[in-house]
Amino acid sequence: MATSKAPTSQFVCVECGYTAPKWLGKCPGCGNFNTMQEELIKPAESAKKSSRPALSDMGGGTRALPLSKVGYEKFKRVSSGIGEFDTVLGGGIVRGSLVLLGGDPGIGKSTLLTQVSAYLAEERRVLYVSAEESCSQVKMRCERLGIDSDNLLLLNETCLEDIENNLSDAEFVVIDSIQAVYTEALSSAAGSVGQVRECAARLMRIAKSRGITFFIIGHVTKEGSLAGPKVLEHIMDTVLYFEGQQEENFKLLRAVKNRFGSVQEVGVFEMTESGIKSLSDYSELFLSESRGVAAGSCVTPSESGNRCMNVEIQTLIAKTSYGLPRRMTLGIDYNKLVVLIAVLEKRCGIPFYTSDVYINAMGGIKLAEPSVDLAVCAALASAAADIPIDKYTAVFGEVGLTGEIRAVTYAEKRVNECIKTGFKTVVLPAKNMKACEKFKGKIKLAPVSYVNQMIKELNLRSPFNPQA
Repeated sequence: MATSKAPTSQFVCVECGYTAPKWLGKCPGCGNFNTMQEELIKPAESAKKSSRPALSDMGGGTRALPLSKVGYEKFKRVSSGIGEFDTVLGGGIVRGSLVLLGGDPGIGKSTLLTQVSAYLAEERRVLYVSAEESCSQVKMRCERLGIDSDNLLLLNETCLEDIENNLSDAEFVVIDSIQAVYTEALSSAAGSVGQVRECAARLMRIAKSRGITFFIIGHVTKEGSLAGPKVLEHIMDTVLYFEGQQEENFKLLRAVKNRFGSVQEVGVFEMTESGIKSLSDYSELFLSESRGVAAGSCVTPSESGNRCMNVEIQTLIAKTSYGLPRRMTLGIDYNKLVVLIAVLEKRCGIPFYTSDVYINAMGGIKLAEPSVDLAVCAALASAAADIPIDKYTAVFGEVGLTGEIRAVTYAEKRVNECIKTGFKTVVLPAKNMKACEKFKGKIKLAPVSYVNQMIKELNLRSPFNPQA
């Protein structure tokens, strides 16, 4: 009797890892569409030999230890030489960690990690593995950045086993990029779901057992998410995104996952001819020159990790040409905008049902915290009334569906940032007034309890809300 031939491939969902014998338009596991990718099945003879070595084989151990016996000396933080990079990481590089850096092509990922490698190579052994560029190309980039160190080793290799053989006494390793690396334990092509998952897991085990820190560069899809399976982000200790327009000199680095620090930190960088530099003075980066002149603009102090920065929110209201008005956002959550428009319509009598609404957070920054609600409402009311808000006025507070303004966290830090940057008036929740009374005399504090009170305080009277 003839035996059925074993399948040579399977289809794996890049989002949740669900496997199926054939391609499916919709993943039964997570419900996403067009996420199934073909992956070759490992032959039976090679499957018997695990491609993931045991920790005991790599210098570690598998014996359970009491908490008091566990040491962490090798996981102390090390400075990268770039202040903003250390800030986003939570205070520096944690030894033995895996850091994944994603971003659009040409954004400066390789340049940033080359500069970090150069600083670390002053006292430590660093291995830069270039899987997409030759060593000569990396050398040219180093010369452009003024980097020359014998402690910085260059390796042009795509095979993970050969990379392991060159680790030697390296303390820090850069993999550029994970999508170009493959392991011989799998027969699928480099960049496939299985290869990316297996290579990342292998690097994780090496990092934890030998205390080697890995910086891994990852490609992004056209939607802006990291290419490869979602499990790639789960394996990493820290996941960073490098953002910004290629034609702009200013770049933002944010953490979407960090086991050793906050995910709210944002690093600001400037791209120069000599490389990437930390931008310590960013007070004017998220503010426009038209502030206070054109209607529809409002500044809010946004808290980000251990820092606070003033960000301008711009809105534009135009008469719709369609039956259904459009709502478009950049840097502000779409659902939040829809809710706040409904609050202004119901509680303040400002109609938006015949107008298209566009909103943008300056500088490409994303504002997700509730404290920006009141500033969004102020910008919308300003655009609707066609009355500019004073350029030296800042607004913050959370808005409820009843039009009530709720207290927010870090109110003192927000007011203090406004004072340092030269603002004269701050509109804030009345419930935060007690904590900010010490700033009286330094800046005008305007406490409000409802949205219509904010409109009255800012003199945003219009034919739509004469009672305000």
